[in-house]
Amino acid sequence: MHQLAIALLQKGYEITGSDDEIFEPARTNLQKAGLLPAREGWFREKLNGRLDAVILGMHAKADNPELIRAKELNLPIYSFPEYIFEESKKKKRIVVGGSHGKTTTTSMIMHVLKKAGKKFDYLVGARLEGFDQSVNISNAPLIVCEGDEYPASVLEKRPKFHFLFPHIAVITGIAWDHINVFPTFEFYLQQFNIFIDKIEPGGCLIYNETDEVLKKLVAGHPSQVERIGYGIPPHEIREGKTILWIDGKEGELKVFGNHNLLNLYAAYLACKRVDVDAQTFMNAISSFTGASKRLELLAQNSSTSVYRDFAHAPSKVKATMEAVKQQFPNRKLIAALELHTYSSLNEKFMNEYRGAMDAADSAAVFYSQHALELKRLPDLPKEKIIEGFGKEGLMVFNQKKELEEWLISQSYDDANLLLMSSGNYDGVDVTTFAHQITNTNS
Repeated sequence: MHQLAIALLQKGYEITGSDDEIFEPARTNLQKAGLLPAREGWFREKLNGRLDAVILGMHAKADNPELIRAKELNLPIYSFPEYIFEESKKKKRIVVGGSHGKTTTTSMIMHVLKKAGKKFDYLVGARLEGFDQSVNISNAPLIVCEGDEYPASVLEKRPKFHFLFPHIAVITGIAWDHINVFPTFEFYLQQFNIFIDKIEPGGCLIYNETDEVLKKLVAGHPSQVERIGYGIPPHEIREGKTILWIDGKEGELKVFGNHNLLNLYAAYLACKRVDVDAQTFMNAISSFTGASKRLELLAQNSSTSVYRDFAHAPSKVKATMEAVKQQFPNRKLIAALELHTYSSLNEKFMNEYRGAMDAADSAAVFYSQHALELKRLPDLPKEKIIEGFGKEGLMVFNQKKELEEWLISQSYDDANLLLMSSGNYDGVDVTTFAHQITNTNS
């Protein structure tokens, strides 16, 4: 939301905003832009009949005083994605949806378009090298959006990606997530059917045909839009580097793993639809290092690499672990996963993780009591986690000190450490630890 506020200010609009808590980096970013509210909190008097639009964040509650006042004044109220669409009605829209890989795929498209000199706007859910913001709204003829399936706002419970109406739609894969919003897999699946319905006439759907659930969904959908299936492109691994071929053009990548190769091919097919040729794409993608916290290399030496990844859903955990193991088959893999989301901390969801950490030689799962309390969830017994994952020798910790002791006790000679979390391990300084173990072993 704060990134959108800054982008709209830069476009020339008059912007004001409120929040009851403002954290970093939002606070500093807003302050630099001259948009930081004088006081935190909600103030009815900020709302008046002269406002052209009120944009509602997804965390605002129904009893929000400013929202109530906006309704009393009959002001136009938009959710985040509804307003993005308002600003992009005259643009060609690329929208990337899927349960996993959408941030990386969106980032790849953005990276290539920038290298190719294309003018475009964007909306992406992570920090990306070469881009000052995660949202940009200008007069560009094209916009690239990450399409989230989470609800748009307290007033609009439908998924965000239902409001973006793509000309070029990408679906990277489907795996049940957000069980607090989508209590059954069938209900979750239906959201992707609706997303396909939203593709503009004459548009196209680019989809991962290696995902059997998605392949079946696309095959059974009555939409008449063009459908382009993709799989893993030809490649090989040479001394820890991935070499790739697309349409006869060769390139060496800085990212790796089958999931990233799938993301990359989807990005290529989307870029191709806006006149980026294979050679231009390969030249550009060779310098792509990944979105923030997506197989991010924290530290390394000749025998050890430490990666941090946002992976938390079962399909993401499995894909990330297999990618590291495949890239370094002769190294031991040590993996620590934090359960942090509503779904991952739910006992009923635990069986979805079965086999997700099987690629690890040494594995641990961590969750904090604080996270359970914040989400108002009941206690999560350790034995339920062990039973759900089905991983022999899996360690489970719910105290930060226990996790730190386990990490310190591991041998990192000829080994990689993979740290997976959408949280922060209850405050463990993983970056400092990564440098400590790689300096010790170098």
